[in-house]
Amino acid sequence: MDRDDEQLQCPNRRLGLIRRLWLRSRAETSEISQRSMRFPVSCQSRKGFDEKLALVIPTLCEARNIAKLLDEVRSVVHPLGIAYEIVVVDDDSEDGTSEIVSAIARADDHVRLIVRKAQRGLSGAILHGWQSTDATILGVIDADFQHPPELLPKLIATAFGGNDLVIGSRYTNGGELGNWKPIRRLLSLAAVWATWPIQRKSIRVKDPMSGFFLVRRRCLEGATFQSSGFKLLLDILVRARLTSVEEVPMSFGRRINGASKADFRVGRDYAQLLTRLYAWKFVLRSFG
Repeated sequence: MDRDDEQLQCPNRRLGLIRRLWLRSRAETSEISQRSMRFPVSCQSRKGFDEKLALVIPTLCEARNIAKLLDEVRSVVHPLGIAYEIVVVDDDSEDGTSEIVSAIARADDHVRLIVRKAQRGLSGAILHGWQSTDATILGVIDADFQHPPELLPKLIATAFGGNDLVIGSRYTNGGELGNWKPIRRLLSLAAVWATWPIQRKSIRVKDPMSGFFLVRRRCLEGATFQSSGFKLLLDILVRARLTSVEEVPMSFGRRINGASKADFRVGRDYAQLLTRLYAWKFVLRSFG
């Protein structure tokens, strides 16, 4: 084969490779479609133009933490004088978590409990809670005190000030990781680095793995997010309609009670999410 023939076939080979990647991505997307959730366009409308916050707390066996956390969250949010609700989404804990929240909710109508049966997954719990409210600002905080409740007023003020997405960030200037071991720091940085190509340049953030953030509801409507896994923020950064993002420095705390739920499955779900987002950004959008 002469040089001209090779040059003629190279574009065809590249197209063939891209098409095979596209077909493979289609198959992978189909396999996980049952674990994805399309965020609906809201049919509910709020009276007037006031903002409302819905803060979701996903729980699984957090009986030793949840009462104290709810007390601390209410103590910093209630004085702000805003419309708000706290939605605890419990994945059918067996340690009495739902009973504790139910008792608190009966005494405070700002607190609401949702119990999911035969379902697991942090992202799915958050999305489930967000879909249950008419709030204009949607947020999430972990139940283990690794996210500091005292940061909420600053996050809320930044979101109510007009930003589409506000993140409690460990990696922005002033943020801290806490007493992490070197290997955990390295793995976290590697996970962040892997997101760099799929983040949009105009809104690229330093901590796309954070689990403490607020987002405007209208930015999510009509988009599809992976309901399995633990890294919903990354999914939102890639797929939501965002125009403005702000990172607020956060000091990542230590879990007060209970054990970390991070395990091999967390890493597997993150790898699946990355594969899906890379395919969506670089392959599926090119072929439609």
